[in-house]
Amino acid sequence: MRKFAFLTVLVLFLYGCGAGGKPDDTEEKLPQKTGLAESSGGLVLTVGGESITSDEIIMAAMEQLRPIAQSSDFERFKQQAEPQLEEIITIRVSNVLLYQQAKKNTREGIEQALERPAEAEVRKFIMDFGGDYIKAEQALKQQGLDWASFKEYQKKLILSGFYVASQLPRAGPITYSELLACYNQMKEESFVILAAIKFQLIDIEPTKLQIADPNQDRLEQARKLANKLLQQVKAGKDFVELAKEYPGVSFAAHSKPVQPESLKYGILADEAEKLEPGDIAGPIETPRQEHIFIMKLEEKHPKGYEPFEKVQREVKAKIDSDRQKQARDQIQAKLRQQAALELSSEFTEFCLQKIYQMSNE
Repeated sequence: MRKFAFLTVLVLFLYGCGAGGKPDDTEEKLPQKTGLAESSGGLVLTVGGESITSDEIIMAAMEQLRPIAQSSDFERFKQQAEPQLEEIITIRVSNVLLYQQAKKNTREGIEQALERPAEAEVRKFIMDFGGDYIKAEQALKQQGLDWASFKEYQKKLILSGFYVASQLPRAGPITYSELLACYNQMKEESFVILAAIKFQLIDIEPTKLQIADPNQDRLEQARKLANKLLQQVKAGKDFVELAKEYPGVSFAAHSKPVQPESLKYGILADEAEKLEPGDIAGPIETPRQEHIFIMKLEEKHPKGYEPFEKVQREVKAKIDSDRQKQARDQIQAKLRQQAALELSSEFTEFCLQKIYQMSNE
């Protein structure tokens, strides 16, 4: 089921690029919590005028923490679950602080501008349920939301994402040495061209040979036949024609080069390593002697890498992406520092007790 109760991830991770602004702008003084209050059987943590209820925290954490609660006493549960619950609360508070900062720094009339993208998200959500409005609505209710609150949630996500994007640095110049260093770091994972070979094969299976004398050793007969065929191949006889002449002998070939590691019989890859295109090798016996091969290597391509000039744009995109990520990480770190000031041990303890109680009812 799709989760959307503000607590899954920091919203700033949902938006990866943008222009203008500086990450340091988030150092402006953010709203401080106004306190902790009781509310109809629960607690409410208020951050800059916005309420975070114990019910929504419990709902977000229940699935994750229920197995721990059901398998231990409360003290052990608390020891294991408290860091996870604090992380959930921290993310929720960070989202609130981010949204408040975003709202403070956006122009008037932004609410109207957010209507259409929020409506688009509502339609997308319904389509996630195959266009079934009733099922989508039921999913919302299970999360404690209705259509209006879900739409408001989407507006907050969009506005916060735009704000984070505006704080990221503009793309700056990249030196050739930076590009080259990044290419060397990326090439093994992103730009490798795997080794490949292409060959023709005569496959002799001793168990399938037709022999006149049942007392003859099939393996020895197969070896004799392999040597005979090898001489004919070296004299220029076609692989396919030879395979047609002898029962128990088959022809195999790949239409295009294949990776040596993908071959069923590693001994073929080992032989190909010793050959050059046009060379013929054999007889090649498999370890269990169920096959004897004659191989003609047609193509051989060693492992290599896409040239720097061909992938330079991808390398530049990676550097730009890394710079953006670094800036987002800085924003995240500052938000988490602010969020840490908002945490309440009483609120966390209350949520832990409720989760433990509800999990063991």
